[in-house]
Amino acid sequence: MARGTIRYWAAAKAAAGTAEEAYEATTLAAALSEARGRHADSPEFERVLVRCSFLVDGQQVGKRGHDTVTLPEGGTVEVLPPFAGGAA
Repeated sequence: MARGTIRYWAAAKAAAGTAEEAYEATTLAAALSEARGRHADSPEFERVLVRCSFLVDGQQVGKRGHDTVTLPEGGTVEVLPPFAGGAA
């Protein structure tokens, strides 16, 4: 089990009510599931999260399945909502 930091930006930060929090998970899917559980009282968190893109230690996750993205010990997950324009 790896431990690291999830950083939220823009609308994701507002929906989470925090700029960052810790994760303890082996995959991105597990870390996001953990975050969803922490923010279950915020329906906006889920609405924002499904539109986000993710970086793991600066590397784009892209279209890879979140269950296939392994998280490193001490890593950082960046949660990036669409910033401007385009379809949501």
